[in-house]
Order: sequence, then C-alpha cells, then structure tokens
Amino acid sequence: MAIKTLDVDELAKRTGNIYETVAILSKRSRQVASNVKSELDDKLSYFEGFGPEMEDVRMQEEQEEVSLEYEEMPEPTEVAIGEFLNNELYYRKPSEEE
Repeated sequence: MAIKTLDVDELAKRTGNIYETVAILSKRSRQVASNVKSELDDKLSYFEGFGPEMEDVRMQEEQEEVSLEYEEMPEPTEVAIGEFLNNELYYRKPSEEE
C-alpha cells in the first residue's frame, strides 16, 4: 500500500481545529479496529475445538485464508480518514448541544 500525503489544512478546515480532527479520527479508527478484530475472532473461533482434525491440510488452509483476508484489508486509520474526507462520519461537540 502506497503512502499518500494528506493536506492537513483540508482536514482542519472541516472541524476548525486539527487537534479535534485527530481526536475524531482516532476514535473512529479504534471503532473500526475493534469491529475488525471481533469479526476475525468470530471467524477464527470456528477452528477452535478441533483436535486431530486441525492437522488436516484443508483446515489449515482455510484458517490461513481467513487470516490473509484480514491482513490485506486497509488499516483502520486509513478507513477512518477515508470516511472523514468523504463526509461519511457523524461527529458532534457535546458543549454545543446545550
């Protein structure tokens, strides 16, 4: 995956503050990472409990395919930044709700 330079001013313009933008992106990134981890754990939990059958080549290949599928996914930070730039994130300031 190639590294892409981001325009910090463009990110800051949306919230008015780069630090607020970073906080929003970090929270969303943690949410994405948590969701991906729980999905992976669910898929890999299928392979738990197999004793001698786990030595079967097909079972090992299936488990490896699941792991490789998740390794090839984009990083959570990349997903969060993409959602932010495409206006797909909802965020609010608690102080403005009063």
